[in-house]
Amino acid sequence: MAYPELYLKKNEDKRLRKGHSWVFSNEVDTQRSPLEQFTAGDLVQIIDAEGKGLGTAYVNPQTLICARLLSRKANLKCGSNFFKDRLSNALNLRKKLFSKPYYRLVYGESDGLPGIVIDRFGPVLSVQITTVGMEQRKEALFTALIDLLSPEAIILKNDNSQRQLEGLSMESELAYGKLPEPLIIEENGAKFVVDILGGQKTGWFYDHRSSRAQLASFANGQRVLDLFSYTGAWSIPAAIAGAIEVTCVDASQGALTLAEENAKLNQVQDKMRFVRSDVFDFLKQARLDNELYDIIVLDPPALIKRKKDFKQGYEAYRRLNHLALQVLSKNGILISASCSHHLSRENLHEILRSSGRHIDRHLVFFASGGQGPDHPIDPAAPETEYLKTYFCSVSTSL
Repeated sequence: MAYPELYLKKNEDKRLRKGHSWVFSNEVDTQRSPLEQFTAGDLVQIIDAEGKGLGTAYVNPQTLICARLLSRKANLKCGSNFFKDRLSNALNLRKKLFSKPYYRLVYGESDGLPGIVIDRFGPVLSVQITTVGMEQRKEALFTALIDLLSPEAIILKNDNSQRQLEGLSMESELAYGKLPEPLIIEENGAKFVVDILGGQKTGWFYDHRSSRAQLASFANGQRVLDLFSYTGAWSIPAAIAGAIEVTCVDASQGALTLAEENAKLNQVQDKMRFVRSDVFDFLKQARLDNELYDIIVLDPPALIKRKKDFKQGYEAYRRLNHLALQVLSKNGILISASCSHHLSRENLHEILRSSGRHIDRHLVFFASGGQGPDHPIDPAAPETEYLKTYFCSVSTSL
């Protein structure tokens, strides 16, 4: 049976033809296909203004991104076989990249599954579904996951603001099996306890894996400050690698408690201290106390979640980097990152340049990084690239 047709206005097919998968509501020809005739989650055929088919999508007429393309094929059947095929492709890539089952298995559009993110923690899968279209097909997704991976547990991490926009429940739940306690993963030579249900996002942040390994490679003998430390993914490998002292700062006591547990798990608790504080307040006090650190990791949460928040968020990034540079020792290293898609690499570059000049320091980039290989970037979808990191060597002015 053919799916209902959603027509695009003239020339509004260009993005899709270049490889992107999104259709915005203002691109729809509502004379030929009124949006109110569609039900959220329905499968539709995307048709250009000339009547040519562009593929199968799911629709939500109530949201700005009103359709997401699933396939260039017409009338695609979106059952367990569809999910098994897409998951197999994603799994094949990850198996080439990682020797152990700790990685992001599915990264939305990049893996041909818009609206789905899945992190693999050994025998446990943490699934984040952000759209009605995928929510309605989660049973087929689970069937495919169980057939392919035989997990002990599948957790639905629903505490995501995007779900609220789609009118979906934000209550996380155990959707399948039994969650092992404790759940321990491995990354960069360290072990970590992961709290999926209580943790942020899917429970862990695999995206900085490569940059965290790079930090560990030069942490020996250094005094390290890890700002927005969460549960210790940057700091614990640094301590294992020989850092003489590591200070973790975070506003969440729950995150710090887990970081302390992880320090003990890796037998580096004697090198580490954990400070619950607002990072801005901590840096101001450290400057007053003349505290200096050899390496500072500045990895804040997304401070620009929407384009309209750019000005305020840009200023927050600028202030953070400015304050961090003031408590960095002579010839120290600042690792500055941003996960805000709306803050470009060029923006962060300029923030670091101007912050260095403002306090009369000579700052150079000796390395840069981005999201790990389990967060592949779709060249047709710039939204899939969000993470940027600069490794800065900072000395007195020339």
